Amino acid sequence: MSARSWVANEGGKHLVLMLWLGTNTWLFLKTFLLYSTGQQYHYLYKMLGLGLCISRASASVLNLNCSLVLLPMCRSLLTFVRGTHMVSSRKTRRLLDKSKTFHVACGFAICIFSVVHVSAHLVNVINFSVSYSDDFPALNLARYRGEDPKLIILTTIPGVTGVLLVLILFLMFTSSSYCVRVSNYEIFWYTHNLFIVFYIILMVHMVGGALKYQTNIEAHPPGCVGTNHSSTEQHGDELEQGEDEERTCREQAHFQPHYPQTWLWVSGPLCLYCAERFYRYIRSYDPVTIVTVIRHPCNVIELRMLKKNFKARPGQYIVLNCPGVSSFENHPFTLTTCPTENKKTFGIHLRVVGDWTERFTQLLLPEPRIDLEILPMVRQRRYPKLYVDGPFGSPSEEVFNYDVSLCVAGGIGVTPFACVLHALLDGWTGFRLQRLYFVWVCRELQSFYWFAELLCAVHQKLWQENRPDYFNLKLFVSQTDNLQSMSDEKYRPLTSRLLVGRPRWKLLFDEIGRTNKHKRVGVFCCGPKGISRTLHRLCNSARSSGTTFEFNKESFS
Repeated sequence: MSARSWVANEGGKHLVLMLWLGTNTWLFLKTFLLYSTGQQYHYLYKMLGLGLCISRASASVLNLNCSLVLLPMCRSLLTFVRGTHMVSSRKTRRLLDKSKTFHVACGFAICIFSVVHVSAHLVNVINFSVSYSDDFPALNLARYRGEDPKLIILTTIPGVTGVLLVLILFLMFTSSSYCVRVSNYEIFWYTHNLFIVFYIILMVHMVGGALKYQTNIEAHPPGCVGTNHSSTEQHGDELEQGEDEERTCREQAHFQPHYPQTWLWVSGPLCLYCAERFYRYIRSYDPVTIVTVIRHPCNVIELRMLKKNFKARPGQYIVLNCPGVSSFENHPFTLTTCPTENKKTFGIHLRVVGDWTERFTQLLLPEPRIDLEILPMVRQRRYPKLYVDGPFGSPSEEVFNYDVSLCVAGGIGVTPFACVLHALLDGWTGFRLQRLYFVWVCRELQSFYWFAELLCAVHQKLWQENRPDYFNLKLFVSQTDNLQSMSDEKYRPLTSRLLVGRPRWKLLFDEIGRTNKHKRVGVFCCGPKGISRTLHRLCNSARSSGTTFEFNKESFS
């Protein structure tokens, strides 16, 4: 492993991780010590013990992460920051690409500390019942000594809202697992939108005032001798206080519930997120015009659309909503063509996999009815109503910001790089890219026909401009059953670059390293996890050529 490569690929991510962990640890310890040693919590701590400190410390960590978890989901804000080169460097933009990972990390922290918080409060409820204070009735949550803890939970606002929060969090967490998202994305989508209810209940959670602090410490120093103490407690206080045993209480202890602080943590990010969602709603309010629908081999559909004032950059993605399929479901798709000055349409390629894409395809390309084909009449095709939200930023935008870039696609993962190739074909200018390596791996030969004409057109354009070394293309077909060559004459540039089997990634990286010594090469991957892991590992490996490979993985947030 190369230290230079590791720092380039992992340094920023781990620095943010350490800062996040450090902030959580500091906040936990600070709150823990406040409740264990704070004079205003003396009597409450005597009643509840460590359960008080742990429950409040974990609550502070939950407040922090419940506010942070929303920020990575502000997609429009992140896209704006990515596009503002004066504000963010390439390193910063690469960190923004980890927003989904940070969102997941905050989600895990919320789940873990929720378990700690609930466990500590269960102990607190038992102590409220067992350690009922006759000297300080205002401090009690239980109505009498020995009250059933379950009754305390189900008859108080913190208890009822806590149960609801745990239930919602459990549903959101379990439906976020990889197996659920792959097998039934709709379950993940609907349960994850329960976050709205979660935050509403979270705001109400502290209203009950279960935990109280002392407000008159000067007039009633904790542990002072007063008529409201039993003889046993007085004797215990004398042993503990030592020199303070002669202190007397000028008045009885007064207690007051805490002012709810959760909204102070959450309101800012929540308002920011709501403002963004409102902006996105206004932006996507008008449906797009579907211009063309093309069916490609291997169950892939190409969709060309038109929308007023729509602008996008190569590598970005959009989110589709089709009310004819589901009014609440939104699905991301990478742009394969961007609008230009001469061509206002933009397009996507989607593979028909899953319930949503199947129903969407049936609306786009319905099966012809036999009774309507009897009469030779011309019928205008009617497409379903479709709304587009976006575009949003992605790692593939950085392809043009390196001198040398390597794009690796697996199957339908070619879509973000197709937009890059269209930009080269359309003559986009103003980028620093000097050489592009493009590797596309497919199981079936027919998959290459999705963008075969595009690849040939880019190859021919660069040859005519006398730049044959600018675009280095390699195609790999992994499935050898019934393998046929691309016999059509117009596909000859692809035939010579078509290889059977899987790429030998280490040899490829060594070759690129020798050709581009002491340079930074941007590696962009969109495809199966196996390819992604291999490329990630090779990017962190040491090389004698001194070339640094910076890994960028396509991932929707």
